[in-house]
Amino acid sequence: MTLETLSENRCFGGVQGVHRHRSEVCACDMTFGLYLPPQAAAGPVPLLWYLSGLTCTHENAMTKGGFQEHAARHGLAVIFPDTSPRGESVADDPAYDLGQGAGFYVNATRAPWDAHFRMYDYVLTELRGLVMAAFPLADRHGITGHSMGGHGALTLALRNPEMFASLSAFAPIAHPVRSDWGRKQLGAYLGEDESAWAGHDSVLLLEERGWHGDILVDQGTADDFLDLLMPEALAGAMARRRQPGQFRLQPGYDHSYFFVSSFAADHVAWHAERLGPGRAPMRA
Repeated sequence: MTLETLSENRCFGGVQGVHRHRSEVCACDMTFGLYLPPQAAAGPVPLLWYLSGLTCTHENAMTKGGFQEHAARHGLAVIFPDTSPRGESVADDPAYDLGQGAGFYVNATRAPWDAHFRMYDYVLTELRGLVMAAFPLADRHGITGHSMGGHGALTLALRNPEMFASLSAFAPIAHPVRSDWGRKQLGAYLGEDESAWAGHDSVLLLEERGWHGDILVDQGTADDFLDLLMPEALAGAMARRRQPGQFRLQPGYDHSYFFVSSFAADHVAWHAERLGPGRAPMRA
């Protein structure tokens, strides 16, 4: 698989790269960002996956989230995948919350989406295999994400606990089978049989399976999308399951990258503690 480097920039002693490759899973070209901390020059480092939300590309969190400084301090690499397949041949929808930019981290089974929209397999298998082979990365993975990406992080990890050692989320779409941010997309991508949706709902997955470690979730109390995100459903599921973790309501914070960047340091440190450092941590 050919990997094309589009850019590389020095950043906090490491390198922020942007790369493109032909995806067999999504049947189109895909672009992702990868930050390698300075410790990667001495040997493989753990990898933190950051899944972005609706309308985002690989670039949004890469440029607005502020993860690189914290990742450099702790010796973690951070990967920023795109949120969907893209291109003229890829199906789309006029609405912002369906189609390109809104892959929802599922494998679509319904036309016209099934030809390209296979973000579950892309993130979990294809992209993971590609970066592990091409970069100095240890086979120790954590995953986090924001909004739709928080949904993706939770559901991918809860379904595949052997593949991730740490888990967190920023304002995730917590209960998509009961939310307008979910029912529309799951119906379009997977069909009207709601039994097929349950495997992509973090509340249902957590109640059924639990998680082998602890979970960190941050949610702003001034988020305009609280009714769509349904954080109370996830907090309730954690309580009912007696799931170890922290569900933190952050007073006055909204749904923007100002919120994400405010707590990025906490999340990177959380993952670093559970993944183990790369090489020697850097001084602040």
